[in-house]
Amino acid sequence: MATTRPVQISTKQRFERMAYMFMRMSGISLLFLAVGHVMIQLVINDVHNLDLTFVANQWNDWGWKAYDMLLLTFAVAHGYNGLRNVLEDYIHNEGLMRAINFVLAVFVVATIVWSAVAIASFDAELIHQVMGS
Repeated sequence: MATTRPVQISTKQRFERMAYMFMRMSGISLLFLAVGHVMIQLVINDVHNLDLTFVANQWNDWGWKAYDMLLLTFAVAHGYNGLRNVLEDYIHNEGLMRAINFVLAVFVVATIVWSAVAIASFDAELIHQVMGS
């Protein structure tokens, strides 16, 4: 007669499973967001028309700001998670890896926050006044 017992999943295993799923979902999201971004910026619009005025016109709308913030957030977090995976393959010291993960996480949060603040506080009207259009 076989006995059964519940399988204990460690916090690290749970985190790695969630990180794995995030990589897959953010990769799919980035595929659409990044290809859409390239199509809008470089294919639909002429590359020679891409200047600060064009960006000001786009970022005058909160929809475009949200789109670019989403692209930024997914790209930075996806890149961080990939770097974390590569580093864990080569660095086997658990304490050092924990410290590196902390520094990288702080960098990711700071990058996303300061970039989101820059995008959100972008003043299109000021650009139009300075550029004279």
